[in-house]
Amino acid sequence: MTKGNNGRIIWQLPLLILLIIGSVIIIKQKHDAPYRKITGFVFGTIYNITYQSEEDLRADIEAELKKVDMSLSTFNIKSTISKINNNASNGTDPMFVEVFNIARKVSEDTDGAFDITVAPIVNAWGFGFKNNLPPTPHVIDSLKTFVGYRNVVLNKHSGGQVVIKKHKETMLDCGAIAKGYGSDIVARLLKRKGIENYMIEIGGEIVCAGKNPSCNNWRIGITRPDDDSLSTNSSTIANVELSGKGMATSGNYRNYYVKDGRKYAHTIDPKTGYPVQHSLLSATVIANNCATADAYATAFMVMGIEEAKKILARHDDLAACLIYTDKSGHYSIWHSESLEKHIVER
Repeated sequence: MTKGNNGRIIWQLPLLILLIIGSVIIIKQKHDAPYRKITGFVFGTIYNITYQSEEDLRADIEAELKKVDMSLSTFNIKSTISKINNNASNGTDPMFVEVFNIARKVSEDTDGAFDITVAPIVNAWGFGFKNNLPPTPHVIDSLKTFVGYRNVVLNKHSGGQVVIKKHKETMLDCGAIAKGYGSDIVARLLKRKGIENYMIEIGGEIVCAGKNPSCNNWRIGITRPDDDSLSTNSSTIANVELSGKGMATSGNYRNYYVKDGRKYAHTIDPKTGYPVQHSLLSATVIANNCATADAYATAFMVMGIEEAKKILARHDDLAACLIYTDKSGHYSIWHSESLEKHIVER
C-alpha cells in the first residue's frame, strides 16, 4: 500500500466514524419515538390508529381518509361513486379504479358471490344507503335485472378511465370493501413517512406492521359471534399475529333487523336477491391487503362454509377462520391450514 493511499484512508476514517455514529443516533431516535393513538369517525364507523413516530400525523391521516370518502362513499353526494350511481358522471379517480379492479377480481374468483352492483337490492332490504321496507318478490325480480358485476366495465378515455353501465339503473356500493381499502391507504401513508410500527383498524378491518408498544408482534383477537352490536360481551376465541397483512371480518350477527318476528341478515346473495340463510355466522380473512380480505370475507358469508373452503383450498395467499353453527345448534370453528402460522392463542 502506498503512502498516498494510507493518507487518504486516514483522512476518510473520521468521516466513516461520523457516518456510523449518525446512523446509530437515527436508529435510536426511531426506536425511542413515542407511540401515538388516533381515534375518529369515518365511513359510518369508528377508526383506531396506533403508530410510532415523533410526528403527529392526524391531519395527514384524515386527509387520506377524506380522499377515500370522496371516491367511494355512497353517503357523500359529491363522491365519485355517487355521481356514477346518479348518472351525473361516469368519470373515475385512481382510488375508485383500484377498488373496482380488486372487486372485479374477487367477483370473478367467487362466481359473483362478491358483487358491488348489489346496491339496489341491499337498499331495497334497508341495509344500504337508502332505507325501505322489506321488498316484495316482484320488486326483487325487477331489481335483479340491474345486478351483476359483468354489467359494469371500465373503459379507457382521454388518458383516464370511465365507467360504462349496461343499465342506467345499476348502482354500485363499495361498503363491503371500502373500510379495508381505507386501512390500506393509511398504511401506505405511514410507510411513505418511514414508519415501521403501526396498527390501523377501521370498523374492524385491520392492517398491522412491525411491533406494538410492548415491542411484541401485534395480536388481534377473533371474537365469538354474538348478537351484540357494541361488542361489549364478545369473547375472544383465538388471537392471531399480524405483520404486513390485512385482516377483515364479516358476519350477520351484528347487522340485522327484526320485522314481524323475523330476523333479516344484512348479507344479500346477489344471485337470489335475498338475505343469506345458512349456518355460517362469521368469516375472518387474512390477505396481503385489507381490501382483498374485506371482499373475500363478504363473499364467504354469501357462499357458506363449504363453498368458502373450496375457494381457500386454491389460495395460498389467503387464511381464514369460519365460525358456524353445527347441526346441534352449537358454535363450531373451522380454519384453513394457512391460519396456523398466525394463531398464537386459542
